[in-house]
Amino acid sequence: MPAVPSKSFAIQLRPIDNIAVAARPIPEGTEVPLEGRTLKLPGSIKMGHKFAVVPIKEGDAILKYGQIIGFAGRNIAVGEHVHVHNVILGKFDRDYAYCSETPAPLPPPAEYRSFMGYDRGPTRPEHLRYGTRNYVAIISTVNCSAATSKYVSERLRASGILEKFPNVDGIVPIIHKQGCAMAYDGEDHKQLDRTLAGFARHPNVGAYILIGLGCETGQAIHLTEGEHLDLITLGGTKRKPLVLTIQECGGIGKTVEAGVKAVIDLLPAVNEYKRVQLPAKHIMLGTNCGGSDGNSGVTANPALGVASDLIIQQGGTSILGETTEIYGAEHMLTRRAVSKAVGEKLVERIKWWEWYTSIFGVEINNNPSVGNKEGGLTTIYEKSLGAIAKAGSTAMVDVVQYAEAVKVKGMVVMDTPGYDPVSMTGIVAGGANVLVFTTGRGSVFGCKPAPSIKVATNSPLYNHMLGDMDINAGRVLEGVPVEEIGKEIFEKILMVASGEKTKSELNGVGEEEFAPWSIGPTL
Repeated sequence: MPAVPSKSFAIQLRPIDNIAVAARPIPEGTEVPLEGRTLKLPGSIKMGHKFAVVPIKEGDAILKYGQIIGFAGRNIAVGEHVHVHNVILGKFDRDYAYCSETPAPLPPPAEYRSFMGYDRGPTRPEHLRYGTRNYVAIISTVNCSAATSKYVSERLRASGILEKFPNVDGIVPIIHKQGCAMAYDGEDHKQLDRTLAGFARHPNVGAYILIGLGCETGQAIHLTEGEHLDLITLGGTKRKPLVLTIQECGGIGKTVEAGVKAVIDLLPAVNEYKRVQLPAKHIMLGTNCGGSDGNSGVTANPALGVASDLIIQQGGTSILGETTEIYGAEHMLTRRAVSKAVGEKLVERIKWWEWYTSIFGVEINNNPSVGNKEGGLTTIYEKSLGAIAKAGSTAMVDVVQYAEAVKVKGMVVMDTPGYDPVSMTGIVAGGANVLVFTTGRGSVFGCKPAPSIKVATNSPLYNHMLGDMDINAGRVLEGVPVEEIGKEIFEKILMVASGEKTKSELNGVGEEEFAPWSIGPTL
């Protein structure tokens, strides 16, 4: 959704839009030049917030991106601030028009690109074979073994043994708050197993061990047998993963000792993996936006969409999640579906979310957070239209369930909540080996074992949080083309995939963000 700045004050994204977005803070009384005319603002407008460019009558649709983002709750004068005080959500019919605008495949790139990554060998399936990092994971099956799993990693780090294995990026404990008080073999149990298995066999994980308590509902044998887990070592030899339980080992201390020994035994084999040149088609990009503002859909998200297209043009994959932030814009994606069946899979998920939220007395429009609204986002429709820009312009080739392994090339939608840690946990479990995370308010998200590239939507944020932001997409508001920022993100993806550390990695972020989605009651 390319934006055309107008005298650096504001952006009208489509000619039919009846609002414009402030590209910077605009004081009260400012005369704003916009599309050949001048509007005088009766009040101040914050950056990322909207103001009316024509009179809007009560009940009329508010248009941004040429799409409905809500309805006027009262008459709105020219230049008046348009936000939660005078906009209501309302309902409108969406024409899904399945496959009516399915894009043609992108032409071959002028140059096929590569990155320096890890090839796990032919014993792994194609979608799990190529990594951008080389970790050993210590996976807790239940919250009751979370501390123990963390103690194993801390003991190993403190020992200095990793210095002997330079090809190992680190030891990451995968800890969480779940694993019990759920229906055995129920939907929550299966989804947790799918998520844990996705991290165990992730292409950025060279080897792993499992640690449980022993009496939890989420038994390791249910995970290993149900998900057909194998621990793959060098030479293609497969064996069952090592499972330690605190109760069988005789307590925390003995389990930590056994866990440390097990990881030390794995390190030489994991260290044998070395970076090699790999085609860019082996990039599986995970996308997310968090701490969004009114400019997320103007700068960073469209730029990430350009980068997604470039990855797909190379033969790679890009994953769009956050179904609750697709809501109200799903008709834009169903039109791009490769088949009616794929489009219907997305609509089925939308209908499920309407039902799921209703049984708790919640509206999906509760999704825009306090920070989102402070940043200029008014309704979930507006947020969603900006969020789907991350998916670029290519066809929607599949819709998968939460944490399901992504096995196809192209743009894929994964059904996840909008909450960032939960969403990205599912996307990483699905196989994403590089993440790009856009933010307008200043999210500092990371999610090991996948590196997370942070893209700021505006220059003040980028400069204020320079130690956390990797790329400044706010330059779009200063006249830099979206396509140029998108190419910059693409190049950064290749560099990070080759080993360059992101700001979140340099800050040590990424071990507390593993947050599997629990959809059922805690019993």
